[in-house]
Amino acid sequence: MSTEPEPPSTTENTGPGTPDDAPPAAGTPETDPAAATAEEPTSEPTADETSPESPAAGATDAESAADESARKLSEAEAELAAQKLERERIERRKAEKQGPIPAGTKLSGKAADLLAAVRAVESGEKPTATVFADPEPAPRRAAAEPVRRPQPVAAEPTATAPAPETVEAVRQVLAGGGAPEALAAQVAAALGEGAAEELGEDPWQLLRVPGVRPEQADGFARALLGAECAPDDERRGRAVTVWLLEQAALAGHTALELPALTAALAQRGVPDADAAVQSTLAEGEALAFQDAIEEQGAAPVRVTGNEESEDFDGSDGSDEEEAGPVRVLVGLERYALAEESLADGLARVVNSVAKETSTPWESAAASASGSTAELIRAVAGHGLVLHTGGEAARAEPAALLAAARSLGLRAVAACHTPDGRRRLAAHLDAADDADGFLVTLPGLLSGAEGPGRDTEGAFVLDLLILLDAPQLDVETAAMLVESLPDGARLVLSGDPAVLWSAGPGRVFADLLAARVCPQVASRTPDPGPLGELVSGVGIGELNQVEAPGKEIVIVPVRDAGEAVHRTVQLVADSVPRAFGIPAEQTVVVTPGHGGAAGTRALNAALKERLNPGPGRFGGFDPGDRIAYSPVPGRTVPGQVVTADAQGLHLSCAGAAVVVPKERVEQSVRHGWALTAHQAAGSRWPAAVVVLPGDAAQVLSRPWVYTAFSRAERHLSVVHGVEQALAGAVAEVTAKPRTTRLPVLLRTQVPAAG
Repeated sequence: MSTEPEPPSTTENTGPGTPDDAPPAAGTPETDPAAATAEEPTSEPTADETSPESPAAGATDAESAADESARKLSEAEAELAAQKLERERIERRKAEKQGPIPAGTKLSGKAADLLAAVRAVESGEKPTATVFADPEPAPRRAAAEPVRRPQPVAAEPTATAPAPETVEAVRQVLAGGGAPEALAAQVAAALGEGAAEELGEDPWQLLRVPGVRPEQADGFARALLGAECAPDDERRGRAVTVWLLEQAALAGHTALELPALTAALAQRGVPDADAAVQSTLAEGEALAFQDAIEEQGAAPVRVTGNEESEDFDGSDGSDEEEAGPVRVLVGLERYALAEESLADGLARVVNSVAKETSTPWESAAASASGSTAELIRAVAGHGLVLHTGGEAARAEPAALLAAARSLGLRAVAACHTPDGRRRLAAHLDAADDADGFLVTLPGLLSGAEGPGRDTEGAFVLDLLILLDAPQLDVETAAMLVESLPDGARLVLSGDPAVLWSAGPGRVFADLLAARVCPQVASRTPDPGPLGELVSGVGIGELNQVEAPGKEIVIVPVRDAGEAVHRTVQLVADSVPRAFGIPAEQTVVVTPGHGGAAGTRALNAALKERLNPGPGRFGGFDPGDRIAYSPVPGRTVPGQVVTADAQGLHLSCAGAAVVVPKERVEQSVRHGWALTAHQAAGSRWPAAVVVLPGDAAQVLSRPWVYTAFSRAERHLSVVHGVEQALAGAVAEVTAKPRTTRLPVLLRTQVPAAG
């Protein structure tokens, strides 16, 4: 790769300003000292840049349709409706599981306390133990009977705006505690009809609003309660516990180990962390589990007990087995139930397909070669198959799709983004009509794309191939798997070196680690200097790559201000002039939204140069590039067309989208510059990756791999981190996430040979 400083620009640097028109899309809160009790929820990523939007953000997505009951649901509304229906289905399924719960035997200390505490909760009494965890869930059947969720085309919106009188009552309570009255609508939406009374009785419920931090809620509580406010207040302990679990979900965890949770509570000034967890579990605001731990080199262990007794409490019994080591986890119900539902569904997929050795499959495999033939043979004999590889490896699932359809199977391939669908279509016969079998995952789940559903709500298909599988979060995965009909095959394909999902979980990585199904690794390398560079990053090496056509250019900078200046030069002048790639086909990728060279600063400078204007439509002008988040955790690039009384009109992947004006600030931000998570799933002819000096601490190998691999023809690296880049590639792997899926899978699905 070459180091080529760019020629001086004739355009003055606009500076790294932080515009107010960049709304929060998803992420952890960023401290704003000017806020009294709440701050703007930003998308500032953590080290692994896990920044999903708070689940509450989608609650008002259908407000604009409240007075138009006959209006057809938009894709986003249908998707949210599907999510709501799936959560209700999961809750019903859990309620049906009334069988005995096996637990550890011969336990002592906190583990024994956990068992007694859970039994007290189940009997309706308030527990007295100091720490809590539910025992290991009962073993589920190997191939569960499918419970289909209805077709997600409900005519009713998923949520309505809170009543004006409710908002006004909340506003008065907020004013009494010195909190910003602008939070009234969010509080009313989060707490419901009795929001004012509930907030008055428990001021720490303010933490339900995304962006509010414990110290801000404490200030509100002191102003509202006066002398009654105390650090050891049980209400505070519960609220902070739930808040910490929500923050963990933003960082990708589906649960927290009990010691980590109690330590975090102590750091937040909760005097008795064990009592806080106890109270939270007793009130049903979180769930707790005991999961068996597999020791290195040892056979899997099981936590078992007298499964015939509903009242088993860990006492000695002649039919009990020796318990292995366990870990105690605490998590929010929505993610716990999603992981259990996903494990159930995957077990059904694995066990419901009989191995086929028919001539048609063998004929299709014989006409292929290498890892493509391996993939076809694996799918012929198994219900679930994992496929790994880079961008060039997409040709293999494309060949599988073509082979399956030639055999008369109802085969469908889904991608997370329209651009991913475009890139997959490039590997198929251009004469094929791909409208029915090449879809986006959001469109498939919402019913807007794909083969449709049967009367039980299952997809009408025999084979589903999902690409870019690392982007799959646990809730979306649960919805997808539960929608598969019995006997259908599922292929998950993706590059395991990229960043994990923006939402909680690490589904693809967990499945790879669990080894419960065949895994086919592609032997098709990505070509050219860019492919060589990215492949090296994937194995921890930042290699010097020969780039005779200047496919890779390093632009050194001294500080963040120069990084912004150079980035604007590259996008507006250098790349178009040298490679003929227009500015609208170049993406800028930077580690975070905040900071002097984050997305806000870069988007302000790029707008000033490429599409200056007054921002009269909520900070936007026609022609602005945007990043639109129709639902939490998903970003769709697009462009502003116009605005009117209906809202902001966008063009996203050729589709017209209207964002109601009350949703613009929450779901639309400028999109010349994106974070790596926002850019994942799409590629552009050119990419400019910005690495200012203050980014050194958040770089990791998956982040660098994801950012560098967004470029198809040219990559410019605005480099200000010196040796930290090579160090991150060599030493900083993916930040661990705490999930339960591997343990749940091992209890239901035998390991693949």
